[in-house]
Amino acid sequence: MAAGEGRRLRPITDRWPKPVLPIDGRPVLATLLRELARAELGPVWLVVGHLADQVEALAGDGSAFGVEIRAVQQPEPLGSADAVARAVEAGARPPVLVMAADTVFRAGDLTRFAAAYAESGTSGAIAVRREPPPGPGRTAVAISDGFVEHVRTNDPAAALSGAPLWALGEPIVARLRCDREPYELGNSFQAAIDAGEQVAAIEIGRTRDLTDPLDLVEENFPYLA
Repeated sequence: MAAGEGRRLRPITDRWPKPVLPIDGRPVLATLLRELARAELGPVWLVVGHLADQVEALAGDGSAFGVEIRAVQQPEPLGSADAVARAVEAGARPPVLVMAADTVFRAGDLTRFAAAYAESGTSGAIAVRREPPPGPGRTAVAISDGFVEHVRTNDPAAALSGAPLWALGEPIVARLRCDREPYELGNSFQAAIDAGEQVAAIEIGRTRDLTDPLDLVEENFPYLA
């Protein structure tokens, strides 16, 4: 998902879309595409919107990164579930792995997450992490025996936050636009859970992203920290 406006990074994202901005001196999107290639996951449906020409220019057809890329437009910012629905309507078939193109994962975590989901036999999976922990902009996830009970919880004892990495089987895909605009993946997963579907909680390592302009300095010049 690479269509967002990155409002908290303004004014930077008025000129450059978030996925092309760097962490460790490399565009976040480029890092993700190389990780997908290493994990032998694909083809990749790249959902674009805000400043789409820059995102597509970086990604190309994917050959530079070792993956096959198909760009899909999200004309309006109607939510994360709508973004996935656009990819499905363009030909993506479940099970699908979904991630936000603004987050860098620990090396190998995409591979481990995909394998753990495949072994779980569940209708879907949500990546959870200890770092960064639940807090502003990061909701805690209620988990019991390795399965998600509530995608969002206010329980102060919940130590794991949801990461922008999901696996969707057909029961989740069927509920992508289950409520009202903006359509969000959390609501799609919760609707499936409430209907009796099992969703695995798969713990991954620390994630890194760009939330505000200062992050560009801290994530690219660690010696200044």
